[in-house]
Amino acid sequence: MTGVERPLAPAFYAAPAGRRPGVDWWVLLHPPYTLWHLSYVAIGAAIAPAFDGGRLAATLVAFFLAVGVCAHALDELNGRPLRTAIPAWALVTAAAVSLGAAVLLGLAGVTRVGPGLLVFIAVGAVLTCGYNLELVGGRLHNDTTFAAAWGAFPVLTAYYAQAETLHPPAVAAAAGAWSLSNAQRRLSTPARELRRRVAAVEGAIVGSDGGRRSLTVPVLLAPLEAALKAMTWGVVSLAVALVLHRLSAG
Repeated sequence: MTGVERPLAPAFYAAPAGRRPGVDWWVLLHPPYTLWHLSYVAIGAAIAPAFDGGRLAATLVAFFLAVGVCAHALDELNGRPLRTAIPAWALVTAAAVSLGAAVLLGLAGVTRVGPGLLVFIAVGAVLTCGYNLELVGGRLHNDTTFAAAWGAFPVLTAYYAQAETLHPPAVAAAAGAWSLSNAQRRLSTPARELRRRVAAVEGAIVGSDGGRRSLTVPVLLAPLEAALKAMTWGVVSLAVALVLHRLSAG
């Protein structure tokens, strides 16, 4: 069977067209996913042998600027996936200023952490621009790079900012973050496809008892986004628990 379905918002945390400018900027941040990936920063810092709340705060701000603002502004500039009305010049300005501020914050941290932090600053800038601008012929815009840049890299950077080196626990946690981010990508890609590019779905699910349920975009979308929401709050809760533990331990 065939059914024309009502167009959906471009993301489960976005509203349909006609939003106010301020709401557009909020949606641009992809709040659930930004919070998810900042949680990896907290996890990386919390498992380090030494814990400094000030260093964690600075690392969180730097990643918020680079990932939450710059990366998402560049992504919206490339094809308007969120359908915002934010002018192109504003997106470019936000991306440039936020990335510049993140780099400056990182450079300020070099005086405390050491010159090894420069490697993380450089890699972060390359990953942010390379992935979202699809540089090098788009070779960096893939599931593997996403999982590395938005999963493993925050863990390793935050751990290094605390410990000034890397130990096996950091690598193990980064591998876990890589796997979770890869799962996120595998779920969010078809979810975005359904929300942004599919007008209708044909077919039905026929049970062994003869029961029949029509296939629709919401039917296909529901388990994908339910899993994404559950994973978001799961990772955030774990990060909060680890940080609270370190703070309570003194």
